[in-house]
Amino acid sequence: MKSMYSLICTLMFVVMNFGQGTDYKMETLFDGRDLKQWQVPDNNVWWAIDGDALWAKSDPDQKGSILWTKKEYEDFVVQLDFKFGEGTIDSGIFMRGDDEKNVQIQIGISGSLKRDMTGSPYVPKSGYPVEAAGIKELLRMDGWNTIKAMTIGNSYKVWLNGEEVMNYILEEANLKGPVGLQLHPGSDMTIQFKNISIAEL
Repeated sequence: MKSMYSLICTLMFVVMNFGQGTDYKMETLFDGRDLKQWQVPDNNVWWAIDGDALWAKSDPDQKGSILWTKKEYEDFVVQLDFKFGEGTIDSGIFMRGDDEKNVQIQIGISGSLKRDMTGSPYVPKSGYPVEAAGIKELLRMDGWNTIKAMTIGNSYKVWLNGEEVMNYILEEANLKGPVGLQLHPGSDMTIQFKNISIAEL
């Protein structure tokens, strides 16, 4: 029991103090040239590279798509730049999968809440357990933004444009899975991503 308590305390210390530093080496997932590290869906009409950016664009039937990494991760920090395009932007970063034991970090408008929830965690079947702070002041609606999301065990932490905006713990979370970029179904939208990188912790 004492060892379990020590483990929890150590984990919480790491989560509270680790993230914005440079004690880890980021590895490139997308550098503007190819999608070799991603599972491109069959009959792909959603994802395209233009210039140095990865574009996500809704299909005519608005079925949506998730672009998954080929590799699965446990504890990690993922960082990317994003820029809103046309339409009602509903996107996000899946952290280890997309079921009810996984967190998605929202980018853009929540389909259920009908307002911007960028940086907030969404859990399928549970909604948004907490809301990211200070997003209105930090979010660049017409320019590039940098979002960083970290997960260690069942803890999640997010920064937007260099500022910490969210902490959350999901009990009984899945602890291993791929990272995904979402193009939400039911929306007519475009969004760009670039400089996508990840570090295993």
